[in-house]
Amino acid sequence: MAALAWLLIPLFAVVGAAIWGSWASRNKTTGDVAELAGYARFRDAMERAHPTLADSARHEREPAAAATAVTPSSSG
Repeated sequence: MAALAWLLIPLFAVVGAAIWGSWASRNKTTGDVAELAGYARFRDAMERAHPTLADSARHEREPAAAATAVTPSSSG
């Protein structure tokens, strides 16, 4: 009976490996279309949410230029 138990262990391992192998090699391309569409929506939302680099650089320079223009020199 002990010999039968030792033979069942590799048998269960082979059956488990066959199940895992068939699951791992399944066709995974069906979900790619939905994922790519979701990623495209995400990119569009990110582009609308954040200004472009030129806009952000211009906004960073404007307060500094405005601060120097607002403080006139009173030594004249």
